[in-house]
Amino acid sequence: MTSELNKSVPKIPEICWNSKKIILISKKLNQKLTHMKLLKHVPAVLLGLLFLAGGITYFLHVGADQPMPGRAPEFMKLFGGTGYLAVIKVLEIIGGALILLPAQRAKALLILAPIAVNILLFDIYIAGTVGVGIPVVVLILMQAYLDKDKFKALL
Repeated sequence: MTSELNKSVPKIPEICWNSKKIILISKKLNQKLTHMKLLKHVPAVLLGLLFLAGGITYFLHVGADQPMPGRAPEFMKLFGGTGYLAVIKVLEIIGGALILLPAQRAKALLILAPIAVNILLFDIYIAGTVGVGIPVVVLILMQAYLDKDKFKALL
């Protein structure tokens, strides 16, 4: 009977080795989770910087005016003096600032998603080129997927 009992009870060094192995695995998982937590902020930071830079440079007139492709010059001439672009740029600044705050990302996406779709449509139909519209819409979709729990009430 005692020989059977001795076989079923693990030895002390074996228990210590297993606990060290568990701690090591736990540390590796924690490191991976930390990297994943940081990676989920990348689309928001890129969108925030992009929209903040676009809005601020519009008002500060920073950078050289580059030639616009397609019918973009006609479009800009038509809307340039109406104040329409100024409103869009203010919304870009507000949305760009909000998306940098994790608690406000859903609100920022509600502001920035229609602007991103308009940028994509401008690139396709007016400029006639593939510009920044596709990456911006992809980043918006990535961020919306990351924050999908916040949008469940809307669906």
